[in-house]
Amino acid sequence: MREFKLTHTVNTSSRWTYNLLVKWGVPEDMAAFVNLFLLLFALIIIVYAFHHVVRRILRIVLIRFSKRSKIKFFHHLLNNRFPHFLAQCAPLVLVNALIPVLFLDFPDMIKPMNAITDVYMVFIVIWMIMALIKAGGDDLRTKSTFREKPIDSYIQVVRMILYLIGAVVIFSHLTGQSPIAFFTAMGAISAVLLLMFKDTIMGFVASIQVTANDTVRIGDWITMTKYGADGDVVAINLTTVKVQNFDKTITTIPTYSLISDSFQNWRGMSESGGRRIKRAILIKQATIRFITPAEVEEYKKIQSLTSYIEHRQKDIDKSNERLGIDKSLLLNGRNLTNAGLYRKYIDNYLNNHSGTHKKMTIMVRHLAPTPNGLPIELYAFTSTTKWADYEYIMADIFDHMIAAARYFDLQIYETEASGDTTTISFNDPLTISRPAAPKAD
Repeated sequence: MREFKLTHTVNTSSRWTYNLLVKWGVPEDMAAFVNLFLLLFALIIIVYAFHHVVRRILRIVLIRFSKRSKIKFFHHLLNNRFPHFLAQCAPLVLVNALIPVLFLDFPDMIKPMNAITDVYMVFIVIWMIMALIKAGGDDLRTKSTFREKPIDSYIQVVRMILYLIGAVVIFSHLTGQSPIAFFTAMGAISAVLLLMFKDTIMGFVASIQVTANDTVRIGDWITMTKYGADGDVVAINLTTVKVQNFDKTITTIPTYSLISDSFQNWRGMSESGGRRIKRAILIKQATIRFITPAEVEEYKKIQSLTSYIEHRQKDIDKSNERLGIDKSLLLNGRNLTNAGLYRKYIDNYLNNHSGTHKKMTIMVRHLAPTPNGLPIELYAFTSTTKWADYEYIMADIFDHMIAAARYFDLQIYETEASGDTTTISFNDPLTISRPAAPKAD
């Protein structure tokens, strides 16, 4: 009944403006066009004002609900423009009801305009549903259980399904055919569609496998040399994974590459509470030698080696006595070496260092000799995974290792630099002899 009264009122206004234009001397054909434009202009103003008022009311209602209930979902609805889309429904219904009156003088335009409003209504419904889903996704991200899950991938899948349903509804409405005809047409071009949406389909499958296998989470530090990625995962979508590198640049990786290619995930290191140190220093092999009995007493002054040397020396002496070793020559039998004492000193230093993780492996070992010296490798874990603290602890340990080498009469190998050679002199001056000139005949 109210719709009939509104239609009657608009129809009366339309006739009144049309008759007024004709009365002013405007030709009837021109008066019909001018009348249509005037009514459309008035309708646009009314729709805009109506939409603005309804949207404002909906925002106020949602804000009050959000404050009273402390539910963040209503706040996320505001951020995803749900009131904006919902407020468009009432003006759109009004427009759809007034189209037959507005285009009374142009009956051929009524059906196309109704079709346009119906199509737009389908999009409005899709946008409202998507706003609800996005708000739900934003609310889930605030929970610790879902914070590291690729929610955006699933939202994109739902969006594709909604748009597919919308396309079926629009096709059926415009053509008057059943949805079966739409899917028949889609089947005919399925090969083209599969080619067009190849990355999307592969990304969807990959995102499911990544989530099911817990391969990558948002916030993980990954390294993927193929794509130049070395940083934290900030987003996982259907087609791409965004990685923020440590220099603050963004690298995008195809989602399916997380399944097809190899990469390094540092999550295990972060969760373990320790970060590995695996680095070696090169000792000049010519400086490695046996320790004389007189030197043993000097090395006992190193507090961290005192008990080790006493125990080790007793064991060596017993072994040499049992085998009847002639110790007039130092080479005979078992002996302590400066490199061995140096290794033990480093091992004790690491076990007593406040920055090493005592529940993880701590080891000092020899590697295979190289043309540049004998590598003594330190293998340990720091008690923190923070990058800056890790670098500080590692630098502190190696500073001490390098400085301590000279106390064991060891030299660390390094390539000679220009400053290593200060003076070059010759004992005998160089003489340059020249051949005598030939005599003239």
